[in-house]
Amino acid sequence: MPAPAVPSAPDAPTAATAGDTSGELAREQEFLENARAQLARMREQARSLDALAGDRVSAEYLEAALARRLAQLADNPEVPLFFGRIDLDGTGHEPAEVFHIGRRHVSDPQGNPLVVDWRAPVSTPFYRATRTEPMGVAVRRRYGFQRGALTGFEDEPLTAPGPGAESSAILEAEIERPRTGPMRDIVATIQPEQDVIVRSGIDRTVVVQGAPGTGKTAVGLHRAAYLLYSHRERVSRAGMTVVGPNASFLRYIRDVLPALGEVDATQTTVEQIVAVHGRLRGTEPADVARLKGDGRMAEVLRRAVWSHLVEPSEALVLPRGARRWRVPAHEARECVAQVVGREPRFDAGRDHLRHALAHRILVQIEESGEALDERAWDALARTRPVRDYTAAVWPKVTPTALLHRLLVDPAFLAANADGVLTATEQELLRPLRPSRTPGTARWTLADLVLLDEVADLLARGASVAHVVVDEAQDLSPMMLRALGRRARTGSLTVLGDLAQATTPWGVSSWTDALTHLGKPDGHVEQLTAGFRVPGDVIEYAARLLPSIAPDLAPPVAVRRARGELVLTTEPLVDLVRTALAREGSVGLIVPDAGTDAARAALAAAGLAFAVVGEASDDDGAVEFDARLDLVPASLAKGLEFDHVVLDDPEGVVRGEPDRVTGLRRLYVCLTRAVTSLAVRHRDDLPAELRRP
Repeated sequence: MPAPAVPSAPDAPTAATAGDTSGELAREQEFLENARAQLARMREQARSLDALAGDRVSAEYLEAALARRLAQLADNPEVPLFFGRIDLDGTGHEPAEVFHIGRRHVSDPQGNPLVVDWRAPVSTPFYRATRTEPMGVAVRRRYGFQRGALTGFEDEPLTAPGPGAESSAILEAEIERPRTGPMRDIVATIQPEQDVIVRSGIDRTVVVQGAPGTGKTAVGLHRAAYLLYSHRERVSRAGMTVVGPNASFLRYIRDVLPALGEVDATQTTVEQIVAVHGRLRGTEPADVARLKGDGRMAEVLRRAVWSHLVEPSEALVLPRGARRWRVPAHEARECVAQVVGREPRFDAGRDHLRHALAHRILVQIEESGEALDERAWDALARTRPVRDYTAAVWPKVTPTALLHRLLVDPAFLAANADGVLTATEQELLRPLRPSRTPGTARWTLADLVLLDEVADLLARGASVAHVVVDEAQDLSPMMLRALGRRARTGSLTVLGDLAQATTPWGVSSWTDALTHLGKPDGHVEQLTAGFRVPGDVIEYAARLLPSIAPDLAPPVAVRRARGELVLTTEPLVDLVRTALAREGSVGLIVPDAGTDAARAALAAAGLAFAVVGEASDDDGAVEFDARLDLVPASLAKGLEFDHVVLDDPEGVVRGEPDRVTGLRRLYVCLTRAVTSLAVRHRDDLPAELRRP
């Protein structure tokens, strides 16, 4: 077990080694102050550097690099500079090496490390060492902090005989520490099974199937930070993208990577990614969106694009000087077949055909005895007759025109969907009020994803080094294809929970998801140890699993604190006031249809709050920065609050297209609490929750 506790600031969890603990604590505090002073020196040194370069572009690059370095060296006095320490085994007469583990590297003027980055290889034993496999560590130390000040420490000997520590008071207190504002990092509490995922290689695509409270979102973000640290040049050059389900979720996680010293990742949503192809203007029934998101649509679109090729029926004639050079129709058809056989992107194929036709003419000219230089081939390909002939055989296609025609022209759709979609499915795709032109089309999100597929068929898009995808269980196969293309030459971290799938078009298995992402060899890791959601709450929510995900292992709460679960019919405002009387953040989760009524009730009661999904209310309260957040059920996914009041669980279920989806939405809402959950029901609880 860890060594006994020592006195500390109120409410600060502490334990320390036996003996002169007060003297050791003072020495550690002095070390912390010195480390902060050295970090300030490093920051001032970086600020004093000049971006001297030979040209404007180089100067801008250096200025950006210096700005990034200053951001990485920022120090938040409310956050501990280090959170752990490992004392390695000494050998012979050599003193044991000691490493303080923190969020970023800090060194003295001679370059000696005072704090080592948690991502450095030397830090790995802090997260993974055990008594069975101490990894060269004699003692692991964890620190207790309050408002950035050191309040105590806890030592865990790893080489001493006897049983190891069963629990860590400091670790538990950090996990349970009340939160306000957006999501924070978990760098001080990463568990061994999480660390294995975090430190996975950059060329490996990993799916993390994580039950509520297992930290899958944090694991994904920390893996992003690890890859940015371990493969700085590659990732900085190619880029990294973090994809979340909505803008509110991105605001919730916005501070995690900067807190870890990383500012180079782009954070976005699927909607923002595909918005480059058109403006989202419409919605559609769930069955239509499900069909448009079906992976079979990729084949329909591929056929539709390539159906534009026209078989050459006439010869290409190129006047040049006093002569006319010809490429017979049969040779032109051979050229087309050769280009198609290379399977290029459609637009690239047009250029390949121009040069293939020009090459036929070039050979004829050279065989006539005329000497041509190396530039002649490209010049011939750029002549008007060759360009016009190519355009007639290989016409230009635009994504919006093609998709519009596919949706409004039944004959065109039938020709390209034959054997792929049934006649009933083809009819379902036809809009009730077809637009007259692509410019007037009211594109839905599913349409924009299809446009993205067409755009890729026409021209290959850019690929980044790594993509992190959260709440991936809610993405359609076509959405997954769109994200997979963004990591065509890179890898992905895919985060989700099949039990929390709340869209009609979501995937049913991670094997299928990896196939749609183009990474069939990806690896699936399952996290079931719940560190955030207390036992009473997660066990109550798990009553829904037989109905929503019978094949998944139920989550297991590993915290000793059971939390607090209350089922009640008390007035809503009274429950919110009770939650606000406690320390920490409060989330009031209501059915989407009940958002306005809840807003009015809170306002009438004079309670300050923000509404998730809105940048601010009339009083300027910003989501996640307010003490109380009003959360529509559809936006609760991925969020956590110390205390949750859930109103009308049956209303949450009824708000979805079918009962299974509604129960999955309810499962999400029930698992947002870190400390307490009050479930307010009006009539009766869903039957699935009344199971023993």
